Amino acid sequence: MGFVNELVDDVVGLVRDPTDEQKAIVAAILTIIVVDRYAWYHDIPFVVQSTAAVGAGFIVFFIVSYLLTGHPVPPDSDDEE
Repeated sequence: MGFVNELVDDVVGLVRDPTDEQKAIVAAILTIIVVDRYAWYHDIPFVVQSTAAVGAGFIVFFIVSYLLTGHPVPPDSDDEE
């Protein structure tokens, strides 16, 4: 049950005190959901729909990451400047 306990701890940590990386990932997931539903509603073919949704998610991930951390990609925690 170690995996389940770690998963529960991660979800509780996400809800109570999310890290910058978690905030960026949640924004990307929400973007993917919105773009996917928008494309589905407008009858865009599935391959284009899924590609556009994932692409938009990546773009939002990098933008939010940059806005939160000031770096294009979140720095490693053990990386010394």
